[in-house]
Amino acid sequence: MNDSPSGNPLTRVREAYSSAADSIRDRWSGAPSWARWLVYVVLIAIALVLPADGIGGFMSPYTDWPTLLFFPIGGYILLGIGLNVVVGQAGLLDLGYVAFFAIGGYGMAVFGVKFGWSFWEILPVGVALSALSGIILGAPTLRLRGDYLAIVTLGFGEIVRITANNTNYIGGPNGIGGIPHPPSFSEWTIPDNGLFDALGLGGVQPFKYGALDGKPYYYLMLLVIIVAIIFVKRLENSRVGRAWASIREDEDAAELMGVPTFKFKLAAFAIGAAIGGATGVVYASQAVSIIPTNFPFILSATILAAVVLGGSGNLPGVILGSFLVAWIPERIRGLQEYRVLVFGAVLVLLMVFRPEGLLPSRRRKAELAEGSGGMGSMGAEVAGPATVAAGEVGE
Repeated sequence: MNDSPSGNPLTRVREAYSSAADSIRDRWSGAPSWARWLVYVVLIAIALVLPADGIGGFMSPYTDWPTLLFFPIGGYILLGIGLNVVVGQAGLLDLGYVAFFAIGGYGMAVFGVKFGWSFWEILPVGVALSALSGIILGAPTLRLRGDYLAIVTLGFGEIVRITANNTNYIGGPNGIGGIPHPPSFSEWTIPDNGLFDALGLGGVQPFKYGALDGKPYYYLMLLVIIVAIIFVKRLENSRVGRAWASIREDEDAAELMGVPTFKFKLAAFAIGAAIGGATGVVYASQAVSIIPTNFPFILSATILAAVVLGGSGNLPGVILGSFLVAWIPERIRGLQEYRVLVFGAVLVLLMVFRPEGLLPSRRRKAELAEGSGGMGSMGAEVAGPATVAAGEVGE
């Protein structure tokens, strides 16, 4: 009987998956720019036809597919992109990320209902308010690290929710209703013939926002996601991104090398909060009304699970993880009371199969092997080969 690790079927599957993923990553890194742009165009085209009825019949037999694409799928992806800046790139554990989502949502509600502003006027204000909230939270707390920072951010999320629940100006536990929809750009309709009719998109008005059709809101969310991806990728490949990576790997060493760690950590908090606030504004524009219970702690935990599941620090992995975490519970809704049990079991199996995430970056895999867990010193360190060897030497 073969007891070696390579003889384990699960290990062989992991190695085959890792080899295939590394091969694809190598080809992508060596691909010319025109090939990359072609892939981007194809991916955007696929995203544009996702609300088609034919796709929805399989992907979401129990829920309206375009509405599901808007939220939770689109919302989770955008929240995952924002949280990945904080957790995946800067290595800061944030358990109160839902607070920025709530600030954006309530910003849309207050300015839209009480002041009569339009969606496009509120969106930059909501983003700015959320970023300011990230700075206010981070300024006194980012001297903390690991579990202590996690506890403080968790408390901030609960403070925002409880404050909303006890503030009469914003409706208290009843929340705010009558939130205006985004203004419609035009009555233009996708032609009801040929390919569009076959896809189930014929007759759709993608720029007319109402209460019933979820497709225009999905396209609005898709636009914000694309802008966020471009912004975050540009940061990742800049001096700011390299500073975040150095802080995540070893904050003390980064500071000794002259990196102003506090400034860059504060920037990560502000940028992540801004993306969370943008998600809240877009979500509230479709929801018509919001209440404090829309923003529970479990949502922060769910988005964090999505980031870790997909591959913290790797944007395609985060998008995949967020999609799965949002889609799987709706796909198995027919299981009724066993739905959450099956969903939890699927997450456990995925993490057993790929503890570093479904699509991890090579840097994260190396950090995991060294025992840092790929997220810096957050109290989530795992025993890698380097730490095991050090322990054996110590003995």
